[in-house]
Amino acid sequence: MNNILKYLLVLFLVSSTSFASAEQKIALLDLKLILNTSKAGKGAQDFLKKSYSKNVKKFTEVEKKLKKDETDLLQKKTTLSKEEYKKKSDELRKKVISYQSERRVAFDKIASQRSKSRETLISKINPILSIYMKENNITLVVDKKNVLGGIPEIDITPFIMEQLNKELPSLNLK
Repeated sequence: MNNILKYLLVLFLVSSTSFASAEQKIALLDLKLILNTSKAGKGAQDFLKKSYSKNVKKFTEVEKKLKKDETDLLQKKTTLSKEEYKKKSDELRKKVISYQSERRVAFDKIASQRSKSRETLISKINPILSIYMKENNITLVVDKKNVLGGIPEIDITPFIMEQLNKELPSLNLK
């Protein structure tokens, strides 16, 4: 008798979940594609890449100059007095510390801008996605990177991208 109750319970649970899943409508969204190729996302990426390249170039030049100064100081070590050498060595050390600090601040700023850009884009996508889900009776949206397979008809990326491009053409980073 106990086995029959267990069998009926399992049968009930299996049948009820299959009915529930038949009513659900699932869609796929390629969030990475939207973040990278939407007008605002692409514009932000281009700005951040330019900023990064400009900083790398600037700091490479400063680094070369500091290395040259160090080499010059080491060559003059024997001709300079101890006090003079120590004074110039301390000045160089201060320049290096200043360089490292400026570099860290510049790259932290870029990382911060990247993070804020991503947050802004996602905050703009969420209401667009909510409206689309309500209009089309979608119960679940899954990021495409977490799906092994699916039919192209359930991919809503183009619709969301189109709406995002209309609502947010640029992030205006500076």
